[in-house]
Amino acid sequence: MSSRPPHHQNARPTMRDVAERAGVAVVTVSRVVNGIGTVREETAERVMAAINAIGYQRNEIARSLRPGQNSMTIGLLLGDLTNPFYASLAKAAVEVAGRAGYAVLLSTADEDPEVERRAVGELIGRRVAGLIIVPDQGDHAFLNEINGHDHVPIVFVDRPATGAVADVVLVDNEDGGRKATQHLIDQGHCRIAILVAPSYYSTGRRLRGYRKALRRSGLTPDNDLVVTLRRGTTEEASAATHTLLTSDRPPTAVFSTTGFLTEGVLRACRELQAPIAVVGFDDFKLADMLPTPVTVVTSDTEELGRHAAHLLLDRINGDDAPSRRIVLPVHLIARGTGEIGHP
Repeated sequence: MSSRPPHHQNARPTMRDVAERAGVAVVTVSRVVNGIGTVREETAERVMAAINAIGYQRNEIARSLRPGQNSMTIGLLLGDLTNPFYASLAKAAVEVAGRAGYAVLLSTADEDPEVERRAVGELIGRRVAGLIIVPDQGDHAFLNEINGHDHVPIVFVDRPATGAVADVVLVDNEDGGRKATQHLIDQGHCRIAILVAPSYYSTGRRLRGYRKALRRSGLTPDNDLVVTLRRGTTEEASAATHTLLTSDRPPTAVFSTTGFLTEGVLRACRELQAPIAVVGFDDFKLADMLPTPVTVVTSDTEELGRHAAHLLLDRINGDDAPSRRIVLPVHLIARGTGEIGHP
């Protein structure tokens, strides 16, 4: 028996009312109303019949907003816009929003908590209908204060946020770290270094997967082979790789936890003419065109953006189900650098 309060006769019909009458999920109603996603024809007809029967109107959310609020704009707050990962994510989210009739306001915090807080406040001040946020590593309890009156739907993407409850769409970073490391172990490597970008959620989980793969193979992680970089730039990765490869006990393989780091590792290997195995996390442009194509663990970044946009549109249109956590799979592309065996 439902614990939901009875619907009052004079209340405006909601998307949940349509879902209950049609016998479908709220997300299905949202897709029919917005014309996004795939819904079977017979299901769509049932939803439309329910809409007509109870008098649901698509603009109920817009009517409930404060006067002048722009209900057809969403905010997209990303990290470093020079990172192709975020560009790809943004492209997919904008396409989904556009098909549903929404414009997108793009902003960036570049991993700065104060800039992020200010950007969120500005976007909510512009009366956006919802927010997609790539959160930094700080505490996001401030969202409860900034967003307390407006109740703007929020979806986190790429990382969860501390201190705030909302939908989140992630990739399986830990499994990606495990896959990359296990692949190198399978080539006969025991001394596998890892370069870790600053300890944000994603790279921290990749490090966890690296350690898990070593332990499961009976290898003891060597802290001297775990290099956490200060800023995570290509130049830092190149310098760190130089140091590793010229040490008394150099590694025979390297796992780099971002595309920027992989570029730095490859540059150092070329300069030193060191034939070591390399697996990177995240694909990057021309990785398959290098003299020795680069083996990577990757995910569908555009799918990450699409999922986030679909979730947000569902929330904007009245989906009040408990917050969701969607984890997308990763896969390894063996191209050459990761298949260099132990010398």
